[in-house]
Amino acid sequence: MAFLEISNLKKSYGPNQVVKHFELSVQKGEFITLLGPSGCGKTTVLRMVAGFETPTSGSIRMDAKEVTSLAPNQRNVGMVFQAYALFPNMTIAQNIGFGMKIAKKSPAEIAERVKQMLDMIKLPHIADRYPFQLSGGQQQRVALARAIAMQPKILLLDEPLSALDAKIRVSLRDEIRVLQQQLGITTLFVTHDQEEALSMSDRIVVMSAGQMEQVGTPFEVYNFPKTSFVSSFVGHLNYLTGTVTDAASGRFSIDGQEVVVGRGLQGARNGETRRLALRPETVELGEGGNTRNTLRGKIDLVSFLGSIVRIHVNLGSNRLSLDTFNTSSAVPPKAGDTVALNFGRDDLLLLEDAAKAA
Repeated sequence: MAFLEISNLKKSYGPNQVVKHFELSVQKGEFITLLGPSGCGKTTVLRMVAGFETPTSGSIRMDAKEVTSLAPNQRNVGMVFQAYALFPNMTIAQNIGFGMKIAKKSPAEIAERVKQMLDMIKLPHIADRYPFQLSGGQQQRVALARAIAMQPKILLLDEPLSALDAKIRVSLRDEIRVLQQQLGITTLFVTHDQEEALSMSDRIVVMSAGQMEQVGTPFEVYNFPKTSFVSSFVGHLNYLTGTVTDAASGRFSIDGQEVVVGRGLQGARNGETRRLALRPETVELGEGGNTRNTLRGKIDLVSFLGSIVRIHVNLGSNRLSLDTFNTSSAVPPKAGDTVALNFGRDDLLLLEDAAKAA
């Protein structure tokens, strides 16, 4: 049995159903990310696991124990919020040890655990400071240490990095992942940031409008999106409208140019107009040869993005973008140039829920 079992979880506020049939099994030590836009229900799921919200229906089991109706303090979970939620009138040591004090642990045990936590977050020198004397990144480290100090069965993180600047956010997400792996603590992490989800997770649950769109590893979710929402929300994607010319061999016509789709054509019929998807990083400049697809078009925009140069090519009724690495020795093509583009047959995706193009 999984360490955390969430079964048919639903939550409604009056007629508004914010979580619909949420099902998830989490193994001990897994790092699971709930990813989706604001209002998709991901934080509501987290709050139901924590006990701050009561499900309309469904059940939650932790370590083979039914906890759906238990209060938060009866579940042994640790939670880190977007706002640091540190007590401003307490020192950092007092903040970290607060939960243990409430649990009536001995002063010696609290002092030893606080020291361990400060060493773990690499801030042993700030024990006597107050929250206002710390940076945002330091305050969030302290909030994490406070959540872990009670040795919870499950760690819940509700967009803990969103208030930090970009460089600190990247650094702290790496630290959180390393700590989670060292401690082996089962973790649910909520974010709307796809880069955080892809870089930190063992598995990702992509959510939209209260429902689960896809569950999979970062590799699976990025490379093999199952729905239009997942493909558009996770990463950048080209959409190409084409006509099926030979379903048996996977042949499509895109603006009068033939391509071959390597997979996902079950049920397609000759003459249908269908939508294909293609990641920009899978596209290369130049002819593709016999085993790759080649399309030709005219560049209408070149965007310099630092390490990446994004090139937008007009194919006719379709527009395709590709990413190339910026190097000082290579001069990128210019708007108005006619170019050939190539990509693998398996790089073209036909989404499960893709409706026929109008």
